[in-house]
Amino acid sequence: MAVHRLHYQQYLPVPMDQAWSFFINPLNLARITPPGMRFEVLTDLTDDPIFPGQRIDYRLRPLFGWPVRWTTVISIVEAGSDPDGDSAYRHFVDEQERGPYRLWRHQHHFKAVAGGVEMTDIVDYQLPFGVVGDLAGGWLVRGQLKTIFTFRREAVERLLFPDAHPGAISASD
Repeated sequence: MAVHRLHYQQYLPVPMDQAWSFFINPLNLARITPPGMRFEVLTDLTDDPIFPGQRIDYRLRPLFGWPVRWTTVISIVEAGSDPDGDSAYRHFVDEQERGPYRLWRHQHHFKAVAGGVEMTDIVDYQLPFGVVGDLAGGWLVRGQLKTIFTFRREAVERLLFPDAHPGAISASD
């Protein structure tokens, strides 16, 4: 059973505090999710920052309009210096507790760079049903995730720096 990894980077021409505040507000998740997924947060949330141990329940329709319930847990929230100790660095991790994947771990990294923030997302996931799941749905899920992250990049640009030039993005598998 393969563990797949998606890796995305985006430059945000905003201060670290602005980028961090946006992403640790759990109410913003719906704002950066494609509307066609009909994403609903079922947990009663406020705009208070996420915290380790927080559970968030969702309902969404990622494929063919089928409803899926999903519970994630915020496992890590940290702020400090990058591993080299030369710039501001923050990160948080959400992990699936219940949902459509056998494994889902999404790391969100924020590093202060000249003129803004380098944001890196690393998603490790494993499909259910082992090899059969990989063969039957691997290409479909990977395509859906790429679509979600493309929408997210555009939504973040629109919401965080609407008057600036779009930030660069790179993606790798």
